[in-house]
Amino acid sequence: MASKKWTQKDLPDLSGRTVVVTGASSGIGLVSARELCAHGARVILAVRDVEKGRDVAQDFVGDSEVRELNLADLESIRAFAAGWSGDLDVLINNAGIMMAPAFRTIDDVELHMGTNHLGPFALTNLLLPFITDRVVTVSSILHRRGRIHLDDLHFDSRPYKAMTAYQDSKLANLLFTLELQRRLSEQGSAVRAVAAHPGIARTNLVAHVGGVNGLVNSLSQRLCNDAVKGALPTLYAATQDIPGGSYVGPDGIGHLRGYPVIHKTSKRAMDTDMARRLWAVSAELTNTGE
Repeated sequence: MASKKWTQKDLPDLSGRTVVVTGASSGIGLVSARELCAHGARVILAVRDVEKGRDVAQDFVGDSEVRELNLADLESIRAFAAGWSGDLDVLINNAGIMMAPAFRTIDDVELHMGTNHLGPFALTNLLLPFITDRVVTVSSILHRRGRIHLDDLHFDSRPYKAMTAYQDSKLANLLFTLELQRRLSEQGSAVRAVAAHPGIARTNLVAHVGGVNGLVNSLSQRLCNDAVKGALPTLYAATQDIPGGSYVGPDGIGHLRGYPVIHKTSKRAMDTDMARRLWAVSAELTNTGE
């Protein structure tokens, strides 16, 4: 378990290691990519907006590269994976959306489930032959309120609620990690699947959510991690010698802020039967992971 004050200063020398960080042009992804790069890793920023990615990467110290990736588009995911060659030490599934209006991806799946779960699911399975160390998937403390409706993943029957969609997709992240680790262990693979959550971090993830006023912003300054501290669980999960299946988050009250430690997930996130069933549905929807 980490010390209570583990920070980016405790990152090891990552020279010779290659890391892909999705959604690395802003927020926690940007901080994670920047810190990994500064500590010697070759970092690929996998982003929707290549120009924005290049702009932020100009300030990085070290070896970085920007490549296009839209996790809401299976064609984009396949193109990214098809362009990969050589070993990939760590894949960090960081990119995500939160509380977006009801919308379908180009592949006709609900936007949160598509971007936050099905996209990373497909990307991981397509890149898995190249991964040598671990897959880190960023979930959320709000996964505890999620519920997987395998017969209605895309709100065809249920009334659409943006927060519900987000919570469900974050639970799916942890069920994916559980089942991926089971499969890796069954195959005798040394690759680990781990998960992290930032607590509640002040990033642009909810920039599109209405009603955010000065009072809320003021409260967030007091109650939440900033992006730098919010990235610590991801950085810890990506670099420290922790068991497969670990779930890393802040150590503070309510796990909302603080320094990284290993936590327990919710009971729903440990449902091995649901994890297998969700995997099967996800494999069918993405045509990956069979």
